[in-house]
Amino acid sequence: MIHDQRAEKFRQIVENKFQIYNSLFMSLPYDKMTNIGMLLPFLGEESKNGYEAGKTPEDIVEDFFKNHIDLQTEEQKLELLFKIIQYIERQVVLFDSIEDAAFPSLHSESDNGTVTNLFERSVQDHKLEKVREKLEDFTVKVVFTAHPTQFYPSSVQRIIQDLRSAIATDSITNIDMLLQQLGKTPFVNKEKPTPIDEALSIISYLRYVYYDTIGELFTKIKKTFKNGNFHIHEDLIQLGFWPGGDRDGNPFVTADVTKSVAQELHSAILKSYYSHLKFIRRRLSFRGVAETLNSLSEELYAAIFTGKKITSEDILKKADEAEKVLVEQHNSLFIDLLINFKDRVKIFGTHFATLDIRQDSRIHQKVIDEVYVKLYGKIVASNEEKFNTLIQISNKVNADEFEDIVRDTLITVSQVSEIQGLNGLRGMSRYIISNSDAVKDVMNVYAFFKVCGYRDEEINMDIVPLFETMEGLTNAENVMNELYQNPVYQKHLQRRGNQQTIMLGFSDGTKDGGYLKANWEIYKAKEVLTKLSEQNGIKVVFFDGRGGPPARGGGKTHDFYASQGKTIANNKIELTIQGQTITSIFGNKEQAKYNFEQLLTAGVENDVFKNSKKDLTEKERALIIELADISYQKYSDLKAHPMFVPYLQEMSTLEYYGKTNIGSRPTKRGGGSELKFEDLRAIPFVGSWSQLKQNVPGFFGFGFAMQQMKEQGRFDEVRDLYKGSDFFKTLVLNSMMSMNKSYFPLTYYIKNHPKFGAFWNILFEEYKLSKNIMLELTGFTMLQQEDPISRKSVEIREKIVLPLLSIQQYALMKIQKGEGNKEAYEKLVTRSLFGNINASRNSA
Repeated sequence: MIHDQRAEKFRQIVENKFQIYNSLFMSLPYDKMTNIGMLLPFLGEESKNGYEAGKTPEDIVEDFFKNHIDLQTEEQKLELLFKIIQYIERQVVLFDSIEDAAFPSLHSESDNGTVTNLFERSVQDHKLEKVREKLEDFTVKVVFTAHPTQFYPSSVQRIIQDLRSAIATDSITNIDMLLQQLGKTPFVNKEKPTPIDEALSIISYLRYVYYDTIGELFTKIKKTFKNGNFHIHEDLIQLGFWPGGDRDGNPFVTADVTKSVAQELHSAILKSYYSHLKFIRRRLSFRGVAETLNSLSEELYAAIFTGKKITSEDILKKADEAEKVLVEQHNSLFIDLLINFKDRVKIFGTHFATLDIRQDSRIHQKVIDEVYVKLYGKIVASNEEKFNTLIQISNKVNADEFEDIVRDTLITVSQVSEIQGLNGLRGMSRYIISNSDAVKDVMNVYAFFKVCGYRDEEINMDIVPLFETMEGLTNAENVMNELYQNPVYQKHLQRRGNQQTIMLGFSDGTKDGGYLKANWEIYKAKEVLTKLSEQNGIKVVFFDGRGGPPARGGGKTHDFYASQGKTIANNKIELTIQGQTITSIFGNKEQAKYNFEQLLTAGVENDVFKNSKKDLTEKERALIIELADISYQKYSDLKAHPMFVPYLQEMSTLEYYGKTNIGSRPTKRGGGSELKFEDLRAIPFVGSWSQLKQNVPGFFGFGFAMQQMKEQGRFDEVRDLYKGSDFFKTLVLNSMMSMNKSYFPLTYYIKNHPKFGAFWNILFEEYKLSKNIMLELTGFTMLQQEDPISRKSVEIREKIVLPLLSIQQYALMKIQKGEGNKEAYEKLVTRSLFGNINASRNSA
């Protein structure tokens, strides 16, 4: 019933508004775009009907030209197609803005997963004390990454924010003006953004969304659960930051960039305090209080503009002085304002968000090898001997004696203490190692600190292995076991409070092992590492590399975390968010607050409210292993197909990701011209399947595994698993979301392709099989039936972008045939790719 009401509300306040405001586009004075609004529905219809009838994108676009517009030359046709793309891009922005503005109306304070709901439930179940206990010892950390899954220029970002406000108040005049501005504002970055551009783009979210959101949410939790001795710690909600620190595969992130971004974060939080203080001083105008706060303002100003050092302790000391006078002489008037400010200083320190360093283990090995040779000559030594020798070192190596990446790595490590001096120890506190699969990968980083002159007790950094391939996940237990036994590392962990963070990568896991296998291997790795860490007296924290669509570990995050049982450590929920996930899930205050609450309550519920559906029985576990292995074999066969990489290279947009100027990183690791599967980055890999509307990494092999069970007469076991396990149910629903965003008619034409026809048919058959068997399993009549709002949103977006997909496929076909202006068609593919990326934001 509630589902139906929400779906109807969505129709009224999102779909209907979109129809109305979309009509404003038709009268806009675009350059040479007079009839686009009239023509676009025709291309939409030609596309929909044409694909259902098995026409090729080339036929569809040519029929559109022939039936609806009289254009003779290729140049005229190309110009029109570019204009259509521009028009659709702006339609997407309008729909985003309308959907965002509707968010508060579609969600309520007492929804499942909100703080209010958690409080009511804890009172009903007599678990209030237990919830308070968990809140005192729990953390949610959201880590922003610069992965390029969406990158509007900042000028467009600002229009989007203003448009959202205008739509919220239904101000037609303002909406009309903003749509005109949108019509004339370029959507494409002329050049690739630098890592500093990426950092500044996300820092603006920190300042204008998260500073208030997290501060207000903290106050709300305090008030909701208040009790005499109850104290929630200021690290309850934390922010992490990768742009400018993540150098894995990004040669543009250097030590200088890292230092600059740390300074930008420092400056941004001080500016936030300065403007917050301005507001407080309007109320706290009393003698003794006003002078103290004025003096604090001046100190913040000096720190921002002259670089004078200020610590969070300095700020709090002044605020405490003001509070003392306020209490003793002014009846504590407006004291909440001051307490709120102090809470934020405790939450954000002088760092705002923790800047992580990340690099690939293979680069680290190169650094260790070169340092070892420089110090000890070309002595043949094992990797273990190298790090064991280097961690004993007591004199500093000179970074300038090395070149390129080795020099830069050593400078990066050397400046950690300097950044911690400016931003506090929370400002930079961990070093993440991609592609970890051995003890040396962690110990090499420890050795860096020693060769850079740090004494053991000065290494104020967590060293975090990232296990992401199937091999890495399988080795994780042995690696961590050996590390926990290593006397040098044991002492390091003691100094770090006996806490170990371990990162697990969904994106590369799925790329490597397929959807079901990757999810299961990560679940299993968490269980094993939880047990191992407990045996060694270590508090383990899992950091999930998730984000975007289900194929990258995205999907319904609250359900995912709420489905993890007591066999998995639940000390902290920590995950990455990126690109369109930032804008679509944490993009404005209402959404961010709601989604932070969802994460927080998922973690608390897991410990406090017992539910048999969270814990797997031996029988359920055995069945998941069986399904995962069958699915892995099916996916591995697909990966081994000789057409797998050529198909992506020739028929998808993979090669064009690097031309979109939406991110600073190259699209593949390694510098060779030949494309190898292992060098493919997970984002262009998953994104290319998404642009083809095939979403293979989100379902392939899953349906096949269930079909095998059915053929063995064991489908009832799968049904019981779906009903009995929240973990399995979440996997099924997320996979159905992936399929709901697939549209195979777009590429029907490939089934007769001489080179790729057979390969395309393998994909299509698995899609049909997976869709049918999952509908049978769930009892649904359509995909995403359980989430009508999300389903409706997807439906409207898919309708908006269908003409865009037609244009993209048309251009790809022209390029494959070698017809016409190759450069223009390549630009057409890139531009439509850009529009599609932005349109698929709700893939999160």
